[in-house]
Amino acid sequence: MARNNDELLKRLLATFRVEADEHLKAMSLGLVALETTPAGEERTALVERIFRDAHSLKGAARAVNLLDVESVCQSLESVFAGLKTNRLAATPTLFDRVHEAIDAVSALVAPESGAAGSGRPAIAVLVRRLDDALKGPLSEAPAEPNAVDAALVPAPSLAAETVRVSTAKLDAVMRQVEELLSPRLAAGQRVNELRETGVALAAWKTERARIQPALRMFEQSLARGGKANGELGRRQELSKLLEYVDSEDLSMKALEDRLARLKKSAERDQRALAAMTDSLLHDVKEMHLLPFSSLLEMLPRLARDLARNQGKQVELSLRGGEIEVDRRILEEIKDPLIHMLRNCIDHGVEPPAVREGKRKPPQGNVAVAISQTDSGKVEILVSDDGAGIDAGKVMAAARRIGAVSADEAEKFGEEETRALVFRSGLSTSPIVTDLSGRGLGLAIVREKVERLGGAIGIASRPGAGTSIRIALPLTIATFRGILVRAGERLLVIPAVSVERVLRVPVADVRTVENRQTIPLGGQAVSLVSLGDVLELPRSGTPGGSQRDAQVVVIALGGVRIGFRVDEILGEQEVLVKLLGPQLARVRNIAGASVLGTGQVAPVLNVPDLLKSAVKPAAAPHTMPVAGEESAAEKAGRSVLVVEDSITSRALLKGILESAGYRVATAVDGIDAYTALKAGEFDLVVSDVEMPRMDGFDLTARLRSDKRFAELPIVLVTALESREHRERGIDAGANAYIVKSSFDQSNLLEVVRRLI
Repeated sequence: MARNNDELLKRLLATFRVEADEHLKAMSLGLVALETTPAGEERTALVERIFRDAHSLKGAARAVNLLDVESVCQSLESVFAGLKTNRLAATPTLFDRVHEAIDAVSALVAPESGAAGSGRPAIAVLVRRLDDALKGPLSEAPAEPNAVDAALVPAPSLAAETVRVSTAKLDAVMRQVEELLSPRLAAGQRVNELRETGVALAAWKTERARIQPALRMFEQSLARGGKANGELGRRQELSKLLEYVDSEDLSMKALEDRLARLKKSAERDQRALAAMTDSLLHDVKEMHLLPFSSLLEMLPRLARDLARNQGKQVELSLRGGEIEVDRRILEEIKDPLIHMLRNCIDHGVEPPAVREGKRKPPQGNVAVAISQTDSGKVEILVSDDGAGIDAGKVMAAARRIGAVSADEAEKFGEEETRALVFRSGLSTSPIVTDLSGRGLGLAIVREKVERLGGAIGIASRPGAGTSIRIALPLTIATFRGILVRAGERLLVIPAVSVERVLRVPVADVRTVENRQTIPLGGQAVSLVSLGDVLELPRSGTPGGSQRDAQVVVIALGGVRIGFRVDEILGEQEVLVKLLGPQLARVRNIAGASVLGTGQVAPVLNVPDLLKSAVKPAAAPHTMPVAGEESAAEKAGRSVLVVEDSITSRALLKGILESAGYRVATAVDGIDAYTALKAGEFDLVVSDVEMPRMDGFDLTARLRSDKRFAELPIVLVTALESREHRERGIDAGANAYIVKSSFDQSNLLEVVRRLI
């Protein structure tokens, strides 16, 4: 009986979590809308809806004996009742506390939250703060941003609207349906083989028919030649041969008819299998489709918190949420969308005072628009009306990290310079914080988009804003691929990245700056050998005419390159299979596909392929690892750690020494300034709150001294408010790391960037 009760409670909790997720999502979205809705009937209706969601959630929590959730919901009910009767003032601080409560409830009902009551002390504090809000007006001072980071915003629920099915079960069905593509392709291959056999048989029959008259003439010649014993024997043998040939006509006709019937049956079966497979695959893909709104609904809360944390005013507009896309694409694009929204608010939209100085409204605009460009692609446009991208700063940052040489910089146009923002490690931010400045956000966005088979582009006007445009496939299950032969190897190139295939007369191939090019659309397009890029042995039997080159032109992100292949075999639907963890990152290869013939063909990774074509990779034993430094280089670089806490000082010293740097320590700002005057250091890592001279004053003094004006300074502190970050920037720090989100990899990454 106890076991049955436990099973029942588990089922009830699973049902409750789904219901709670819906209520919490509705409450969070309602609160964001409530902040910008003026007094009136619409505001009253919003409060009423949120109040009812809190009440329903309280009742459901009581049914499954989640007392902590019930307690928080009881306090939320009281707050909304106060708003409903105008007993409470709707202040930003009050909304901060309510959002904090909703986040806490989300954590409590999450499957990984553990036993109920494990966070009871924190819940008690939360309930007390909500109850305090009912007793009087709250201070309008900005609350400490303890729940601002996007990681604390509840993840979007990707559950279907009409029926709830385990995503694991849905994925299992999808995988099985996708596997039907292989027998479908095999059936098509058998039909082709039967057709080819029929053609061969017809050719044999034609040749045989040509020989038979000659045999008849030979027989007649023997008959006219006489009746000698030898000739008579030969004539008899020939007659037997002709009788066999005549009788073989009947057998051949029967075989031909049987082969024709078999071919017709195979074609019928192949058409039926293709129709059923396509229909089933389409229906299962439809089951995987979810509206973009299930992802967009998390953005208003995130935008509100990010803007509030930075003292900015932002209005977020969302369009196209009704467009449906594969659930797996939604899951993959979530982080890139968050990165882009952060960039718009952090780097794009200016503070109100700056905007007013530029004769702009104090409130910035950020827009996320989803549109379907054709039957197979969806476009995401993220734009802002902020400061835009300063091409000069981008190029300076690229030069600083060694991404562009001085000679290359002179050849870069404005569009090419803007595209550099997608390079890993490149950031125009004057300081590294826990929110931005490491140059990873847009690099992660590009990597994710390209991994999904999409493309990304950026446009910007100084002072007018920036827009990032992403094109993605609607599904990621199967795709169309161009089957080519390079050397003796069959390869698949994703058709979505292929601009065109063509034959180019060898006479039209020109050499420009030591690279082969072909004319295309009035421009010279680089031409490389696909086999050479992939380091494949050359084939002794190239396909096509020796006077023509077979070329596949690949375009992605503004880069266009022609790849010369030995043979273009056609376009077909392919199912990509991953290579497994042992081969998770093979250069230029995204996966493999089984063809109808049973052969395995590698599926090429287009972004890798373009990089390899532009700048061929070095051999594995000489290939440098991005961002790595030799031990000798690190050992020659010294870091001064300034920290009054013995424990923190020892921790920072240990992290840096284990990474290979020489480390000296100081106990406060004055001690550090003395050490700097006496020795040579490449970087300073300093705490902020210290006796005698704090980190801000130390930074300001070093910047005012010509000897240390360019010395990199990293502030590591527990002070995480916006005012303290701004003070660090004003003082001249290069990076600002908050101890609450401290991670030694972050510190080492920042140190590597700065020295």
